[in-house]
Amino acid sequence: MRGLRRWQADETLDMAETFDVVIKGGTVVNHDGEGVRDIGVRAGRIAAIGTLAGARAAETIDAVGLHVLPGVIDSQVHFREPGLEHKEDLETGSRAAVAGGVTAVFEMPNTKPLTTSAETLADKVRRARHRMFCDFAFFVGGTRDNVAQIPELEKLEASAGIKVFMGSSTGDLLVDEEEALDAIIARISRRASFHAEDEARLKSRMGLRRPGDPSSHPEWRDPEAALIATQRLVRLAEKYGKRVHVLHVSTAEEMAFLETHKAFTTVEVTPHHLTLVAPDCYARLGAYAQMNPPVRDERHRTAIWHALQTGVVDVLGSDHAPHVRAEKEHAYPDTHSGMTGVQTLVPIMLDHVNAGRLTLQRFVDLTSHGPQRIFGLKCKGRIAIGYDADLTIVDLKRRETIRNDWIESRCKWSPYDGVSVQGWPVGTIVRGRKVMWDGEILSPATGEPVGFHEGFVG
Repeated sequence: MRGLRRWQADETLDMAETFDVVIKGGTVVNHDGEGVRDIGVRAGRIAAIGTLAGARAAETIDAVGLHVLPGVIDSQVHFREPGLEHKEDLETGSRAAVAGGVTAVFEMPNTKPLTTSAETLADKVRRARHRMFCDFAFFVGGTRDNVAQIPELEKLEASAGIKVFMGSSTGDLLVDEEEALDAIIARISRRASFHAEDEARLKSRMGLRRPGDPSSHPEWRDPEAALIATQRLVRLAEKYGKRVHVLHVSTAEEMAFLETHKAFTTVEVTPHHLTLVAPDCYARLGAYAQMNPPVRDERHRTAIWHALQTGVVDVLGSDHAPHVRAEKEHAYPDTHSGMTGVQTLVPIMLDHVNAGRLTLQRFVDLTSHGPQRIFGLKCKGRIAIGYDADLTIVDLKRRETIRNDWIESRCKWSPYDGVSVQGWPVGTIVRGRKVMWDGEILSPATGEPVGFHEGFVG
């Protein structure tokens, strides 16, 4: 009873308060479970959670019948700027993010020029600030040439840490020699992220690619190529006691290995590896289903779901990697690997929630709590007093069909065109500002760098 009286007293105090924004009547999903609560926002941060019936606010958002989630964080996107703006740029990519309910993104370094120095990172931050619609951080590519600078590069403003491509990439971002990989891992202090495919095996198997047949993509980039690289990465992480993050894990064999090697390793999976399946996806979509690592058969998809449901998986990332149609419609293998995903992450995964494949709490853990926990974000990833008022508001009952004309990405296509889903992002709130509501982007771009506990101190 003493606890109940304290809660009621707090309610009375809250009722007299004034807020910039109040989100009223939604089912809030946070560390306390699920329950109908109001959220009061002041100066971009959550200032009250409870029953705020008498509170005054400059803006009131009616969330009755909706679920209010911590802002979804997509920790793997490719927005292509600078140098590849014909596919995407920071503005169009972030429009796609907020249209899909995503409040913050971590963007990848394979741009032109590559993001491998303090200068190229600062250029991205300058381009992004108040031009992106969501908040942002940028990975810095780890290479043979910048090993000595890694301790500095990890700590710069908006740095999400170091990203290493162990398998086929472009130019100097490919790190396929163990000596260079060893040197990079020895130098990191924050968690670093890795694309794990073995380049030597990929080169040796190039003859397995069948011209004009993208279904041969997973035969070329086979499970063994992924497993070899992941095992090498984890062995070096354990050697130095350093934290590593394995991106877009796509095989049953990797998951079986990783479930017994979690001391220094975290795991990402993608919606497309959970949703699409070979050979059907290649028959329907051709090279529009082509990704690195590939979408594989049902045995691998089942293993990925099992790893997600048993807690081996830590986060979901979309690996949003847009290409224009002309680049996807060359004859395989001259087609480009990559697909859009940042705008469809939430609806595709909410459809899985409604189908009973994961709980809403687990979805929140994968897209909000998980990124906050493994990357050490400041004041993001939770609905809690003192945290940024980043919120993804969804209608779990709403049925929609994903269409290419809904896609905000510059390339204007989705592998899910024509797919009907249950569960839809209704609102995107970034630091208390209603950026998207019911499909309309309402706010000017006010994106700011994400802060990290081990990063920049300004």
